[in-house]
Amino acid sequence: MNRPTDPLDQVGLRARVQAAVDAEIAVQTAVLDALGDDLSSLVDAVARLLAGGKRLRAAFLYWGYRAAGQPDSDALVRLATAMEFFQAAALLHDDVMDGSDSRRGMPSAHRAIAAHHAEAGWAGSSVRFGEAAAILAGDLCLQWTDELYATCGLPAEHLARARGTFDAMRTQLMGGQYLDLLESARGWDGLDTAARVASARNVIRFKSAKYTIEHPLLIGAAAGGVAASTLGPLSRYGLALGEAFQLRDDLLGVFGDPAATGKPAGDDLREGKRTVLVALALDAADADQSALFDKHLGRGDLDDAGVEDLRTVLRDTGAVDGVESMIAALAEEAGAALARTTGLDRDAVAVLASLVTSSTTRES
Repeated sequence: MNRPTDPLDQVGLRARVQAAVDAEIAVQTAVLDALGDDLSSLVDAVARLLAGGKRLRAAFLYWGYRAAGQPDSDALVRLATAMEFFQAAALLHDDVMDGSDSRRGMPSAHRAIAAHHAEAGWAGSSVRFGEAAAILAGDLCLQWTDELYATCGLPAEHLARARGTFDAMRTQLMGGQYLDLLESARGWDGLDTAARVASARNVIRFKSAKYTIEHPLLIGAAAGGVAASTLGPLSRYGLALGEAFQLRDDLLGVFGDPAATGKPAGDDLREGKRTVLVALALDAADADQSALFDKHLGRGDLDDAGVEDLRTVLRDTGAVDGVESMIAALAEEAGAALARTTGLDRDAVAVLASLVTSSTTRES
């Protein structure tokens, strides 16, 4: 197999997924044409969000299926594309829940639609209108996710093998979103560091790790017919790598370059997210550093100077190094789990192995 540097570009997958995204949006636009032109702004919000991206979830489903020895096909790419619509639903809803101003370097959907409402001079609250519209756009993406799964063109018996995991993924992500809300609302008072880290990691698993890597991989592998004895090691690979991916995301949310991440650096601090990074910092912080966190964490109006103050604490307490060590350990765990798999296509396993590095050392 000819292997380009980026494993996500194997078999032209990113371009093919984008073509499948565009085709599905065209189909759904035709369905909505019966309602008139007013739906265009809702569909446009989805199309903008789905224009580009790493296509990580699609890649893991694709290579899970290929790992079973199954062939490449447009039907497989269409199934993989369902994961991108599912992520879009999660992002649309997440941005409303977090009050995020931007996504992928553009105004978030609810902000863009609110601005359109204000410019048009329509009645009512522009903010509420934008949030409600973005929730509906996310709901449309959930519906289209299911349609793509059911109509992708792969054999019905293949889809039946993976349906349980597909359904569990969707249900557990919503539960993970609620855990994240709950974590922010009730705080960490009364919890020691071990309990704080455990709670943050539980949110990571169900809000991100499973639907980012483990579940797409298992959907593809189960659909392809991977033996049950091998699904266990693949699950361990996917969960460890998914957690490492999110820990990297937590670091990028504080220290990342906005030009690469598409979001202002420090937004996670302004939102007051209870991350492993924050838990480790609070554990090692002295009185002055703890007071700084109490003052700044969760302040929506936190300025750049305040963000830099918190960054300094995160570095000086060793929290950043601690998270980096966790990422490295999880990446090693993922690699070891993948090495324990048997009976899989060698080229697919090679791609999955290379995705360990690209998922954990990324800058966006």
